[in-house]
Amino acid sequence: MSEHSFQTKLPPFPPGYRASGVLLHVTSLPSPYGIGDLGPQARNWIDCLQEAGQTWWQILPLGPTGYGSSPYQPLSSFAGNWLLVSPDDLIADGLLEKSDTAGYTFSETVVDYDTINAFKHTLLETAWIRFNKGDGHVLKADFEQFCLAEQHWLDDYALFQALQEMHLGASYLKWPAELVRRDPAALEQARRGLSKEIDQIRLAQFLFFRQASNLKNYAHSRGVRLIGDLPFFVSPDSSDVWAHPELFLLDEHLRPRFVAGVPPDYFSEQGQLWGNPVYDWDVLRQSGYRWCIDRVRAIRTHVDLIRLDHFRGFAAAWHVEAGAATALSGEWIPGPGREFFSSVQQDLGDLPFIAEDLGIITPDVSTLRDQFQLPGTRVLQFAFDGAADSPYLPHNYDSNTVVYTGTHDNNTTLGWYDTLTDDQRQIVCHYLQRPELNSSEATAALLELAWSSQAALAMAPLQDLLNLGEDARMNVPGSSEGNWRWRCTNEMLSPALFQSLRELTANSQRLPAFHPTLDSLPDSEVIS
Repeated sequence: MSEHSFQTKLPPFPPGYRASGVLLHVTSLPSPYGIGDLGPQARNWIDCLQEAGQTWWQILPLGPTGYGSSPYQPLSSFAGNWLLVSPDDLIADGLLEKSDTAGYTFSETVVDYDTINAFKHTLLETAWIRFNKGDGHVLKADFEQFCLAEQHWLDDYALFQALQEMHLGASYLKWPAELVRRDPAALEQARRGLSKEIDQIRLAQFLFFRQASNLKNYAHSRGVRLIGDLPFFVSPDSSDVWAHPELFLLDEHLRPRFVAGVPPDYFSEQGQLWGNPVYDWDVLRQSGYRWCIDRVRAIRTHVDLIRLDHFRGFAAAWHVEAGAATALSGEWIPGPGREFFSSVQQDLGDLPFIAEDLGIITPDVSTLRDQFQLPGTRVLQFAFDGAADSPYLPHNYDSNTVVYTGTHDNNTTLGWYDTLTDDQRQIVCHYLQRPELNSSEATAALLELAWSSQAALAMAPLQDLLNLGEDARMNVPGSSEGNWRWRCTNEMLSPALFQSLRELTANSQRLPAFHPTLDSLPDSEVIS
């Protein structure tokens, strides 16, 4: 079998492995419905990647989003984002008619979440009515099987979501005390009173999981594999914390005693105060990290490889006392370390992870990564500080590495280069052995640098392949407004773009020598 073929045990990447891919969140795909989804346009995107010789498509977390629409603040670690359910595929399933999607006007270039929420909510209500019409839909038995198989999280999430809607989106800590503390009688009364809403939410999850499974299988049939993203922390206002308060360091009022963040870094002189509750690792350890392993298992149903966001948190995380004005007063608190990954490996049989080891990386973090031979992450925009030993410079890479021109948290490469001083630009030019480099040339130069490096996997955001400026940035860390909204249009996805990408990939010897079929890949959980 070729070195480019699908490896049952993915990381560490085998010797000589060279591949590449594109980072693009599902929401950013073109769509006539105002937001990218898991339907025809996603399949078309996979076709484009295959034609361009790409092996990997990386997406951001797929959980249902809350405040700020951030995929890194999901309302559940297990549920899917129902906004990504494809209306076209619901039409194909007989749950909608084309006329049901009429009457809305959407932006082609940004996601208007208020409009999208109302639109998708109406569509899913219509789908629910058709699903229960007459003797029931052909998918009824599959739906019931899904509800039974996913009961361990689905029941709590569906009730949580129904209660949140009933309370007009208010934080669960502002609900009646008996619901906050999960009094059994109060929960049972709520389940009876909200039974219809709960079943609608269950159906939306079934449809999401079904479409996500079908998309993964389609990607495999085209020789493309999917990289997902697992946030280290969970949202403070989530079904996770509400249903399992014992897993977090909370006070007697079920509010966080400490919150997560990072000390001063590349993005902020005051550090970043994220506000997420932090884990009680002693409690999680007693269960063999069962809840954490279930999180990994859940996301793995949708993807092949998982980027572990904030990997350093497994070694130590920055805990800040709740109520602090900035993250400066925090301290490093040890995480679960080696024991956690040993438990995952014992349960799953392998470790399908990329370690996002960016930021302040101490020796214990590198040791933990290397003990389990996890691929590390390198970002070229961090490389040019003038230090020859910078771990982000390609000549310092280990081959078991994933290199990015930039990530969802970075400016676009064009936007980044435009902000550099003359001295900083000179450092870039010196490393590239070029007398000068103007803004229009910078992105292509860094793409070539990433693809030509010895890293096993080279990745770039679509914005960089399109050579877009700062206006196309996906997220600004520390800013709560205007993020996660960027979309591409069909016109941007020109044949010339993918031909150029294929040439770059061929010249750097990253073209796949083998295009697997579903028969050669591990079985996916297909919800037919």
